[in-house]
Amino acid sequence: MQKKNALISVSNKLNIVTLAHNLAKRNVNIFSTGETSKILKKSGVDVTEISNYTQFPEIMDGRVKTLHPKIYGGILARKKTDDHTMQRLGIIKIDIIVVNFYPFWHATNNKNYNIDNIIEYIDIGGPAMIRAAAKNYKNTVVVVNISDYKYIISEMDKNNNEVSLETKFKLATSAFKYVKKYDTIISDYFCNHNKEIKKNNLPITSMPNTINLNFVKNQDLRYGENQHQKSAFYIEKDTSKKIDTPIKQIQGIPLSYNNILDSNIAIECIKEFNKPTCVIVKHGNPCSIATKKNILKSYLTAYNQDPISSFGGIIAFNFPLDKETTKTIIMKQFVEIILTPDIDKNILEITKKKPKIRILLFNINNRNKHQLEYKSVEGGLLVQEKNSIIENSKNWKVVTKKKPNKRELNDCKFAWKTIKHIKSNAIVYVKNLVTISIGAGQMSRIYSTKIANTKAQDLNLNTKEAVMASDAFLPFRDNVDLAAAMGITCIIQPGGSIRDKEIIAAANQHNIAMLFTDIRHFKH
Repeated sequence: MQKKNALISVSNKLNIVTLAHNLAKRNVNIFSTGETSKILKKSGVDVTEISNYTQFPEIMDGRVKTLHPKIYGGILARKKTDDHTMQRLGIIKIDIIVVNFYPFWHATNNKNYNIDNIIEYIDIGGPAMIRAAAKNYKNTVVVVNISDYKYIISEMDKNNNEVSLETKFKLATSAFKYVKKYDTIISDYFCNHNKEIKKNNLPITSMPNTINLNFVKNQDLRYGENQHQKSAFYIEKDTSKKIDTPIKQIQGIPLSYNNILDSNIAIECIKEFNKPTCVIVKHGNPCSIATKKNILKSYLTAYNQDPISSFGGIIAFNFPLDKETTKTIIMKQFVEIILTPDIDKNILEITKKKPKIRILLFNINNRNKHQLEYKSVEGGLLVQEKNSIIENSKNWKVVTKKKPNKRELNDCKFAWKTIKHIKSNAIVYVKNLVTISIGAGQMSRIYSTKIANTKAQDLNLNTKEAVMASDAFLPFRDNVDLAAAMGITCIIQPGGSIRDKEIIAAANQHNIAMLFTDIRHFKH
């Protein structure tokens, strides 16, 4: 085997000792810097210090280590073309570089650090070496991902200590992506923390000045919103952490675009509740929600409130799925997806009788992890904060003569959590922590109220003494009159209409308690 040289300088030391030993066994000289060099030497690897090779010490508290012509000449050298120059200047060809960067993202997450601490985590030599090696990929192997260590060794064994040109190109591509992501994180930090920047005379807000999204395809989907549309699911790639899929499918046929949209709505909604709760979602809206003493009773109650809409829906629980509930679901209805934070694997023996049913696991504790929401529009991107506001019911105002009783107040809290996840205009009737009827997605609020009434009447559901929630203010008293006709005894809404006095008077006339939250929950 031809003698080769590798330069190793890594911040993340995971598996680096194993890699260095494997390279040494394959006739590769190891050059290294600082802490990496100390760790390799301690493990018995024969290492040449970069400063001994360049005859120039590390200076400025380690800020300058690899910035030297002998290093970059060795990385950028072209076979035959630069041989004379290298011989004349005593430059050794560096065939492999293994580099990863200072964890800048960790520094930005440290609340005890200010910008003077954080800038010390900006890697200089690492990105420069990677760019040089990736540019010269035909002659230099560049490795930035720990997951590629075993792959490189395997390929060297197959190809007499060489790495194929195809692999070198793939590694160079990964290297450029790695540098781009790193620079993006740094530039975003600087842009978003410059409090003196004002653009177009607009005040500084909490929204980022720049957005750089980096997504990788997680899976192809069966189809898009309709079967003639192709679609795929992408997840955000972050060099600061391992890629993790937000939902994990453990059974069933592949997911479609609509499956993932509805599953996301179900997950966001179910996380609002701490007691055993079932959410059933259909076509972008919860069609019924119930909180009871266990998930079986929660499911049965939710299903019985709207069995027609529940057909072919998505069922989500905030407690682990059990056998009895599973058997009941299969017996009761056709279901597309069951979402649960955990499951006994023995339950899959029950569900496999219905092989098309998808069983998805999700992390119930991962609440409001991503604070921004993105929607693509013609020519651009809309960005907003997630509607994750934590409201204090003590701040709600009773604006009517009648005050809500304890049961009504609890139902109002339940209804107000629910209404956030229903498409506007939204009306929901709730009693005993169960959605009795829902009217959603109408251009006029009165029609949402009419739909809620019609569904309750058609299914013979008891709305007497239920509460009503509205995601935005009631524009006219007609909504109150329709609610009164259904026996509603309490209404929760944001308030803020120019006709608030008229609407409050209507509530007083019908002896209905009314709460103003001063917060709107539109969902488009």
